[in-house]
Amino acid sequence: MRILVLRGGALGDFIVTLPALAALRARWPGARIEVVGNAVAAALARPARLIDGIHSQHEARWAALYGTAPLPPNLAEWLAHFDLVINYWPDPAQELARRFPLHPGQTFLAADAMPLLDPAARHYCEPLRQLGIAPASWSHRLRRPRPEAHRVALHPGSGSPRKNWPAERWLALARWLEEERQADVIVVSGEAEPAGLLAGVGVHLRQLPLDALADELARCRLFVGHDSGVSHLAAACGVPGILLFGPTDPLRWAPPDPAVRVLRHGPELASISLAEVREAVAAALPDQS
Repeated sequence: MRILVLRGGALGDFIVTLPALAALRARWPGARIEVVGNAVAAALARPARLIDGIHSQHEARWAALYGTAPLPPNLAEWLAHFDLVINYWPDPAQELARRFPLHPGQTFLAADAMPLLDPAARHYCEPLRQLGIAPASWSHRLRRPRPEAHRVALHPGSGSPRKNWPAERWLALARWLEEERQADVIVVSGEAEPAGLLAGVGVHLRQLPLDALADELARCRLFVGHDSGVSHLAAACGVPGILLFGPTDPLRWAPPDPAVRVLRHGPELASISLAEVREAVAAALPDQS
């Protein structure tokens, strides 16, 4: 059995697809599963053998899947080797869908690129029902957690400023954690966050490779963040979380994990007070003072 999954997007987009990949692996343990998508994020799934092959979504050859011109022979031959093709790429005009199946024995399934069901992971699992596959969970673990007693991770950024809690409140929270809760604060940041964010507090992990970041997060007792790919990664590493949501819908976009608590008071992040976040953190760390 050979399976090809077309899944674009960033880190969080890949992680919400993990339950679908896990369900495919459970149904066909010996299958070869290949993914075309975010190659860096997809590499996180390799240690658990959820996937066997990774191809970057940025390769020029995929453009041939759209339009009406015949597929290049080498691409058509490669695609024809797969027994099952699942597409989560945008395909509003059904140009890609019309390419499949390439032969009578090939099955083609698809779902919209943007989720239409809550949580998002459920949307990407929905096509599998046509194969008689019902996932056991809407979440999947990438790492076994190894929490250290006083280690708390903060990710004060996201892919959009509109989804970020005010920076001065993050700084106050970090100082409170260090000074009053005796926490070992870990500040996670990437290229989307300014280099000086939360300067002077905690240990800063900036632009770590994703596998190294996953290992660091798995050692944390608590994660505090926003609607971001890093928040999904923390949940996939088994870390309890407190997530601050604003303009996006947590029913769809928060990790569907009972250990994740969401704070939200409408579309503005500023409506979440520092006192409320402190109270939620204190409840998550009852023995740490």
